[in-house]
Amino acid sequence: MSSLKSKRAIPENGKGFTSMDSTTAQRRLNSIHAHLVSVVDSAFSHSHLRSSPTAAEFLSEQNYSVVLPEKLQTGKWNVYRSARSPLKLVSRFPNHPDIGTLHDNFLLAVDFFGDNNYLGTRIRVDGTVGEYKWMTYREAATARTAIGCGLIHHGILKGSCIGLYFINRPEWIIVDHACSAYSLISVPLYDTLGPGAVKYIINHAELKAVFCVPQTLNPLLSILSEIPSVRLIVVVGGMENEVPSLPSSTGIQIVTYSRLLNQGRSYLQPFCQPKPDDIATICYTSGTTGTPKGVVLTHGNLIANAAGFSLAVKFNPRDVYISYLPLAHIFERFNQINLAHYGVAVGFYQGDNMRLMDDLAALRPTLFCSVPRLSNRIYAGILNAVKESGTLKERLFNAAYNSKKQAIMNGRSPSPIWDRLVFNKIKARLGGRVRFMASGASPLSPDVMDFLKICFGGHIIEGYGMTETSCVISCMDEGDILSGHVGSPNPACEIKLVDVPEMNYTSDDQPYPRGEICVRGPIVFQGYYKDEMQTREVLDEDGWLHTGDIGLWHTGGRLKIIDRKKNIFKLAQGEYIAPEKVENVYAKCKFIAQCFIFGDSLNSSLVALFCFFSSC
Repeated sequence: MSSLKSKRAIPENGKGFTSMDSTTAQRRLNSIHAHLVSVVDSAFSHSHLRSSPTAAEFLSEQNYSVVLPEKLQTGKWNVYRSARSPLKLVSRFPNHPDIGTLHDNFLLAVDFFGDNNYLGTRIRVDGTVGEYKWMTYREAATARTAIGCGLIHHGILKGSCIGLYFINRPEWIIVDHACSAYSLISVPLYDTLGPGAVKYIINHAELKAVFCVPQTLNPLLSILSEIPSVRLIVVVGGMENEVPSLPSSTGIQIVTYSRLLNQGRSYLQPFCQPKPDDIATICYTSGTTGTPKGVVLTHGNLIANAAGFSLAVKFNPRDVYISYLPLAHIFERFNQINLAHYGVAVGFYQGDNMRLMDDLAALRPTLFCSVPRLSNRIYAGILNAVKESGTLKERLFNAAYNSKKQAIMNGRSPSPIWDRLVFNKIKARLGGRVRFMASGASPLSPDVMDFLKICFGGHIIEGYGMTETSCVISCMDEGDILSGHVGSPNPACEIKLVDVPEMNYTSDDQPYPRGEICVRGPIVFQGYYKDEMQTREVLDEDGWLHTGDIGLWHTGGRLKIIDRKKNIFKLAQGEYIAPEKVENVYAKCKFIAQCFIFGDSLNSSLVALFCFFSSC
C-alpha cells in the first residue's frame, strides 16, 4: 500500500501551507479571527461572522462559510471553510478527542450505552416476521469479539481483506466491528453488481474470507476456481445441514455464521487494535467507464468526517433509526458510525423495499435518511392521496400547506392546528416520530425538499458527498429555509472552485463564482487501490481532490451543484451513468444508425433517441 501514500500536505490548522511563511499564515489567522462573532454577539445574530474593515477584497461576510483571506500566485485564494470551525479542520470528535479509529468509537458506545438497544430485526429464525427483537450494544460487542476470534482461528491474519456479500442485517454491522477490532479490512460486495464485478473485486482486493447469505452463496460457488485468494466462506443465516462441504483440495472451508461464533468463543484472543492511519475499508465504486475502482479509506478518514458532521447534527440514545439504504454504499456506512457514537437503536428493514412502509410503522423511527428516488415516491404518493380524498379535504390540505409554508419562509412558528388537522396523518406514514430527515446520493428537487419540510417538520437537510471523501463534503445547516443547495462545508474539509474555461465556468462569474469543486482535508481518501494512475488523475500534488462536479457559491456561503465536468451524470437513485458507454452498446445493433442517451439527477430513468436505417 505504500504506493497509495500521497505526498500532499493537508493543513490541520491555519499553518502548514507550503506556499506561505509563518508570518503570512499568522496574518491570515488573525484576519479570520477578527470576523468571529463573540459568544454574546452570537446570541443576537444568526450569522456566524460579522463585517470588518479588514476584509477588503478577500473576505466577504458569509452566514455559513468563511472565505480564507489570502492571495496566491495563481490569483485569489477562494478557499471556503465552515464557519463552525474556520481556524482548524476537524479530525476528532471535540468531546472525545481520544477516538481515532472505528474500534475506539464502538468501545465508547459499549462503555456508555452497553445495555441500550442497538441492532433490531423483525425476521425470526424460521423466516416469519414479528415485532422488532433487539440486541444490546454489549451483546453486539460480545458477538463482535467472537467473530473476530473465529476469523483468527481460521488463519485470517491482520491486514487481510474480508468481503461482505449480503444486504443490511445485524450481522453486517457485527462483522464490520470485528474487522475494526482485529485490524482487518472490510470490503463490501454489492449484491446487485453481478458475478463479473464480484469476481473482479474478490481477486483485485485478494479477499481471504467472504461473508454471504444462502442467496449469494451459489454465485460464489460457481466461481470458486476463479477466486484463488479466498480461504473461508461464512454463510449468514444458513442452516448447518444446508451448507455444502468442499473437497479439501480446494483449500476453501465453508462454515455457518453460528459455527464461526462458537469457534470464536472457544478461541478468545485480545484485540489487535488499529491505528488511525490504518486502512479501515476499501469501497468499490460502480465503475461507470470500466472495472470498479477501490476507494481506500482509513480509520482516520471516517472518524474525521463523522466528527465534522457532529458539529452540525447530533443524535441521542433515545433516537431510533431504520437501516435500509445499502450498507455497501458510503452514505449508510457513514450513518452507522454516527449512530453508534450516540448510542442510537438501529432497526433493519425486512430486505424488501415494497414492505418498507410496514417496517416504518412497526419501528416508528425518529431518524430517517433517504435518497431522492424514495423521497419523490413519498411526495407523489401523498399528492395522489390528497387528490383522491375529495374536494373538501384537498382544499383543507392546500390551505394548511400554504399557511405553514408562509410561516416557515417568514421565520415564524407555524400554527400547531395544521399538524393536528392535516400533517400528523402524513407523518404517520413514516411512523409518526421522525424528527430528523437527510437526503443524499443525488440532488433533491427544491419543490420536494420544501414539501418534506412542511409535511414532516423537524430538522430536514440535504447533503453532498462521495465515497472518496468518506461521505459528507457539505450539508445544509439547521434553520436554513432556502432549498436547492447542499449547504456549507463539512468542518473537516475545505472547498474551492477551480476555473473550467472550456465550459465557461470561472471564479469571477457574476453573481455567483462557479467552477469545479475541489476538496481537501482529513476526510479525503488515500487513493484507488492498486491504481496509481487514476489516483493521480483526481488527487493533485497539493492534496486537492478534484470531484468532477461543477458548483457555485450561493448567497450565505452555500454550495450548489450545477453540472458535471465530464459527461457523466447521476440518476435520482444515485446511479452514475456514462451515456457514451450506453450509446456504444446500442450502436452495435445493425438496425440503429444513431443513438443519443440523456438523463438527469431529478429522474430515475434514461431517455433514448434512435435513428434507424431506412431499410429497416
